[in-house]
Amino acid sequence: MRTIIKNGTIVTESETFRGDLLIEDGVIKALGADLCADGAEVIDAAGKYVLPGAVDVHTHMDLQAGAHRAVDDFYTGTVAAACGGTTTIVDHMAFGPKGCSLWHQVEEYHRLADGKAVIDYGFHGVLQHVDEKILKEMGEIAEKEGITSFKAYLTYDFKLSDADMFQLFQQAKKDGVVIPIHCENDGVVNYLRAYYKSQGCTDPIYHAKSRPARCEAEAVGRMLQIAAMAGDAPLYIVHLSTAAGLDEIRRAKKHGQKNVGVETCTQYLVLTEDAYKDPQEGLKAIMSPPLRTEKDCEALWKGLQDGVIDTVATDHCPFNFKKEKQFGVGDFTACPNGAPGVEERLPVMYSEGVAKGRLSICDLVRLLCAEPSRMYGLYPRKGNLQPGADADVVILDPDRKHVLTHADMHGAVDYTCYEGLELQGAIDMVLSHGQVVVKDNQFVGKKGDGRYLKRGKSVLCQD
Repeated sequence: MRTIIKNGTIVTESETFRGDLLIEDGVIKALGADLCADGAEVIDAAGKYVLPGAVDVHTHMDLQAGAHRAVDDFYTGTVAAACGGTTTIVDHMAFGPKGCSLWHQVEEYHRLADGKAVIDYGFHGVLQHVDEKILKEMGEIAEKEGITSFKAYLTYDFKLSDADMFQLFQQAKKDGVVIPIHCENDGVVNYLRAYYKSQGCTDPIYHAKSRPARCEAEAVGRMLQIAAMAGDAPLYIVHLSTAAGLDEIRRAKKHGQKNVGVETCTQYLVLTEDAYKDPQEGLKAIMSPPLRTEKDCEALWKGLQDGVIDTVATDHCPFNFKKEKQFGVGDFTACPNGAPGVEERLPVMYSEGVAKGRLSICDLVRLLCAEPSRMYGLYPRKGNLQPGADADVVILDPDRKHVLTHADMHGAVDYTCYEGLELQGAIDMVLSHGQVVVKDNQFVGKKGDGRYLKRGKSVLCQD
């Protein structure tokens, strides 16, 4: 099957140009002016941007978190992703039973995702404890399953110690895998949570106050130092939310530390802790790390502009406001952590970033498509429009304006944190492997068409 996307402005991470894009059998065949292919389906993209499908390397589909389960499974969540211009996800596994092997959750997540996802997907492994068996399994799983990243948490029930992290970094360096890390100082966070609760301070704003910026910065700095001690082992900081944390990364990079990847999320660029002021509505935005200040937002935009931050993801982890989130009424510590975002990311980042002059359209492709693919061993198959890449394509109309509202969205969750945000630009069409899966804000793809991705080595593991 052949398709030509004609007359659009093709966007790569380094340039834009008017031209056509030829797709054959689900793969990009050629780019150029006035391309011809007899019998090809023609899509006219005049006046519109032709972008690579976006890649979200931080989602939590079908996540079990304590007593609560995320409401998007791998079908509804990937439908939402596709409608937002994301054609590939790499999902973070939930914790398994205490003491389980790494293989346990690999098998569980194949059960959850295979046959349901509508776009291509991969998995990050999850680390709950460290011993010789776990260290050995990382390399085995990387080789057999193409899972080349294993997430560690410095807080929550299965938090890892500094000794654990040093061993993991040493092994990751040997095996050529990446360690993504949730960086918060567990001791201070839990002390403050208990303190505020004891004082009757239980509204959503105290979720933010109990996880201050320096809790993130301290943990980021500590992990940078431990990774450096392990021979500049590859680490990836997930969902960076603060100027203070960014300063730690700048300092390490200035002193020559290598193999450091940095991610922020849409919400930390656009939303602030003002969202917590309303005791009821504020429950929607309870996530960890919490939303921060306007100054933190400004610092993170600067980090995107100067290349210290590599990627923008979502940490999509949705719980219904009218159900699960209501457990936080009168006690912020009982509210499940997480918010939706996989459908909102590309439209919001275009409007708030490109349309407002904070980013170029090429920056958008770099941050949402190319660099996520490089960080997690998907490039050049994903994240670009060069011949040989998968034909995952987004056609975006820069002139259309609309208001972001939950009524127009496609996931299973019952709200969006961006309700009422006026957006410049709108997605017209999305293709996955050359097949149209979204047209005029309607999902027209098929359940189970998404393919499991065995990933290669990260750019952080190339030296």
